[in-house]
Amino acid sequence: MPSRLDDELKRLVSAGVLRQYQADALRDAADADRARATSSPGALPVTEPSSAKAKQEAKAVQPRPDPPHSSALMEVLGYIGGALLLGAVALLTVANWGEMGRAARITTGTGAAVILLAASVVLALFRRREQLSSALASLGCCVAGFATYVAIEGEAGRIAGVAVALALAAVGVWWLRGSSLLVAMFGILAVGVLVITSDVLTPDDSVHTNSAGIAGTGFILVAFVLAMVGLVRDQVTSWSLAGAAMFSSSICWLIQDRGEVMALAVGTAGPAALLVAYGRVHASAYAVVGCAILLVIWPTALYQLTGNVAGVAIGLVIASAGLLVAVLVLSRRQRRTPA
Repeated sequence: MPSRLDDELKRLVSAGVLRQYQADALRDAADADRARATSSPGALPVTEPSSAKAKQEAKAVQPRPDPPHSSALMEVLGYIGGALLLGAVALLTVANWGEMGRAARITTGTGAAVILLAASVVLALFRRREQLSSALASLGCCVAGFATYVAIEGEAGRIAGVAVALALAAVGVWWLRGSSLLVAMFGILAVGVLVITSDVLTPDDSVHTNSAGIAGTGFILVAFVLAMVGLVRDQVTSWSLAGAAMFSSSICWLIQDRGEVMALAVGTAGPAALLVAYGRVHASAYAVVGCAILLVIWPTALYQLTGNVAGVAIGLVIASAGLLVAVLVLSRRQRRTPA
């Protein structure tokens, strides 16, 4: 039966506070301390369930992990191998794209995707190099989407390519749980928003369109999807990417005619949620992303609304001074409050 330690470690890994190898190291250390306490003279015998004993015996016969230096070297070699493969594909497509036939284009993209995904699956099945497996899988998902686009071509090819890449990324997030796959999912969703906006929701013969507003709404949906993913996988990375999606939505609304108010609303809601999460979890990524969004969106949107640079600057200085004074007052009160 899982202990309280196992449950707590699983929760910390799911929240992104610990990596899986760190949780395994803590669990092994706790098991070693328990075994040492039971074997020491004069110690009271501690009975363990048969399942726990079996688990401990199984761990005893497992091979020890590779030394840290060897592990890091192998991961670096894997990253370099994946990067060189992508470089070769990019070189072939850029230099000889016009001369390559359709079959050669499809073969090149499909071959690269198969190699990357196969390497990722093999590493995952052998429970080795989880971070490297996730990184190769994220690259393979994107290349597979490109290969699908090349095979089908046109608007249907772009939509099918996004769908294939997103499906593979979703499977990878569910199976491998790597943060790099979450980044790939964010990129694929962003491309999907742009593709659907331009190919499906924007008429070709329209004189005035709301393309930027449509894309801004799509990025809000992307933020919602990533926020939901963060409830079950790497919360810090997922919610930080959700904040990045809200930032992208704000930029789209700034481009849209008379979209400054919506840009301010979106550019405030995203950072507010991230800063609340920072107050509860104290993950620095939340604060960095939230403050970066405010730094860009608020001055730009207020300037577009008023057209007065000096007025906006003075208003921001006054707001900043008020916040800093509030921080000083609260800090002084907290210092005077008895522990």
